[in-house]
Amino acid sequence: MMDEAYARYGVRVNRGGTYLATFRAVAKKYPCKPADEILADLVKTTPGSEGKWFAAAKDAGLYTEALSLATRAPCDPKTLGRAARDFAGTEPAFATGAGLLALHWLVKGYGYEVTGFDVWGAYHATLAAADRNGRAVEIKERIRQMIAGGGAAGNFVSRVLGRELGL
Repeated sequence: MMDEAYARYGVRVNRGGTYLATFRAVAKKYPCKPADEILADLVKTTPGSEGKWFAAAKDAGLYTEALSLATRAPCDPKTLGRAARDFAGTEPAFATGAGLLALHWLVKGYGYEVTGFDVWGAYHATLAAADRNGRAVEIKERIRQMIAGGGAAGNFVSRVLGRELGL
């Protein structure tokens, strides 16, 4: 009856203080369920907020899903930047993707109390990860294009990285 309990109550009843805590609570209570299935079910409960499940997907080792979620809806750039920094050595493709998304959302104006330090951190972590894949030149050009096409928030990122990128 574990499947029936999960279907009826698993996702709705086990809410934590954060999206990650919610995921962990459900995964702990239903260890027979695969992490990707639990994550997909939880994401369905919050349409339009898919990016907020990024940390849960990352924590479960679902790196492709994590990047997909952060692409579909805004995700905190600081969370993405930390992921880029933390995974640059072990999962460079994921770290590069997370760093690019951090810069993408910064250019779009997302994030709370964003400082130049946050922008530099995401930029350096992204390039460090890209360098491990031999893609540093390509990624630097993508960042340059991303910032050049940004709006008002992109101007802040441009001011921080402008000299570095020759903008």
